[in-house]
Amino acid sequence: MGTATLTDIRSLTLEQLKSQLSEMGEQAFRAKQIYEWIWQKAATDFDQMSNLSKVLREKLKERFIINYAQVKQSQISNDKTIKSSFVLFDGNIIEGVLIPTPDRMTACVSSQVGCSLTCKFCATGYMDRKRNLNADEIYDQVVLINKQAEDNYGIPLTNIVYMGMGEPLLNYAHTLKSIERITAPDGLNMAAKRITVSTAGIAKMIKKLGDDQVRFNLALSLHAANDEKRNQIMPINEQNSLEALADALRYFYARTKSPITYEYIVFHHFNDELQDAKELAKFCKHVPCKVNIIEYNPIELADFVNADVDKIETFAEYLRAQGIVTNVRRSRGKDIDAACGQLAIKEKSN
Repeated sequence: MGTATLTDIRSLTLEQLKSQLSEMGEQAFRAKQIYEWIWQKAATDFDQMSNLSKVLREKLKERFIINYAQVKQSQISNDKTIKSSFVLFDGNIIEGVLIPTPDRMTACVSSQVGCSLTCKFCATGYMDRKRNLNADEIYDQVVLINKQAEDNYGIPLTNIVYMGMGEPLLNYAHTLKSIERITAPDGLNMAAKRITVSTAGIAKMIKKLGDDQVRFNLALSLHAANDEKRNQIMPINEQNSLEALADALRYFYARTKSPITYEYIVFHHFNDELQDAKELAKFCKHVPCKVNIIEYNPIELADFVNADVDKIETFAEYLRAQGIVTNVRRSRGKDIDAACGQLAIKEKSN
């Protein structure tokens, strides 16, 4: 039987797996055992499923396949950040990052191969979007990065951010399914509140998150609270103006009661003046929120430069004076191109 006709077992829901097993003349309870192997224990091979009979394992191999991601290469930064490229079953490559800090271990995962949004300051934005990731490919990044955290630092993951390559809300169903599997008791059993999905701002999908009453955190890559400026760096803003986003965020907050995080990269001579801080403070009035000011990590393809340190401090102080919780996030993993906005597949020559 050629692999073309094999079904990826992780694309099935538990109910679908049950009905396939009964078609095979097997008892339905086996489905739960298999589901635990693939989602709780992250099995990549039917032979690992030791509480199933050898006969059943052989039958499964005839009908199903487990497509899984593998680490292709990893680099460790001076600050202990680990960036990895992962190779998918079809040969496509994505990147993910482990960011260790004294109080948390965070996995930064990708949701698409490449990205279609063309944000001017982001390396991934200069790649084409080849395809969306399946839920299991997002899940695999979490499993593999968690293993790196335990192997290298003896501490399991505490947090997950969907801030790698791609726009998660343009891969809505798989993003939500991956989070369901990561948080499910018969999955990785992580708390939804430790997961943050970051979007460049797709108003209609932010409203859908509200309708679905999601329990994870939402972050919006804002970078300018002024339409004219935001259009220049984030073409997505042309169809999703700040007014449309504010409306969507109010809707989201009304349904989830979950505060928003705004991510704001401060670019030298672009969005680093007091006037920019005032516009941001005004935008912050729409819903309860906090602001993460992010250091810019220059990329070869764009000529943006990070704002001066004192400018960043003045900017943050102004926001704090307005009663807005504001954190300045120092860059991590910059020396290995693992920092925010730097993920683009660059193979290191050995």
